[in-house]
Amino acid sequence: MDLGRSARNNAAWCAAMCRAHGLSGGTADARAWTSPRRTPPYYPDAVTLAPGLTPHDVRDVLDAVDRRAPGCSVKDSFAELDLTGHGFTLLFEAQWIHRPADLPAPAGPAPGEAAWRPVRTPAALAAWEAAWSDGDPSGLFRPALLDDPSTTVLAGHAPDGRIVSGAVVSHAAGVAGVSNLFGGAAAWPGCLAAIAARLPGTPVVGYEHGDDLDAALRHGFTATGPLRVWLSTQAAPDGDDAHAADSRERAAADT
Repeated sequence: MDLGRSARNNAAWCAAMCRAHGLSGGTADARAWTSPRRTPPYYPDAVTLAPGLTPHDVRDVLDAVDRRAPGCSVKDSFAELDLTGHGFTLLFEAQWIHRPADLPAPAGPAPGEAAWRPVRTPAALAAWEAAWSDGDPSGLFRPALLDDPSTTVLAGHAPDGRIVSGAVVSHAAGVAGVSNLFGGAAAWPGCLAAIAARLPGTPVVGYEHGDDLDAALRHGFTATGPLRVWLSTQAAPDGDDAHAADSRERAAADT
């Protein structure tokens, strides 16, 4: 599995989330996707798209994001960067996962199990987020996502109609990327069956770590390579030319 496809899919999802929040969606080149404005919570400001970035490439990536205050994050898709010298600390490490297109999908839900279907309305999306956040929704998932052709929000419904599991599926770069899965390990069969019904013959990718990675591996995924997420703990150092680049990028985003 080409890790670049997983990274591009993930970047497409980040861009969709930015657009749903009224941001531009960022820009991408062969090296990275970057957002000149701070992204929504939990979403990176940059995602690297190719291995082998040079120090000059890294500088260009960091110059394209807003580092005026702490909190900027970079998804190092190939786990090969060291951003400590730029004021970042390692937030977490994970593994990209891949499930082949020719692997049979799990059977549909048995009686009494969650029935999975797409979320269609803003009210249903609010209920989905409340379930995802254990009853503490913040409006992170905006109704504009429901109109994004590359994004499907899936919900697993109990027999009484309650949402008990769910996930977001981003169909980009020739793969189906799963994120924000909730409902525990038992959510995977329903999620995968729903993806197979909507996107037959499509490989499924994502990333996980810890117990969530173990659960994915038990459901037909393989780990294909590491990634890291870096978080800035300080503003760009004095004299860092990122300040000037930030200003140019923000000015462009406002036009």
